[in-house]
Amino acid sequence: MLPTLLDEKEVDKEWLELILEARNLGITVDEIKDFLKDPSNT
Repeated sequence: MLPTLLDEKEVDKEWLELILEARNLGITVDEIKDFLKDPSNT
């Protein structure tokens, strides 16, 4: 999924680093998306 994201959209370097760090911790891209969509996290 991440390569597709990189091919289709320009990703800010800081966001890319955060996403890769999360993946290294075992957090999926879908979990990140769900977290960002949840209004209780803002």
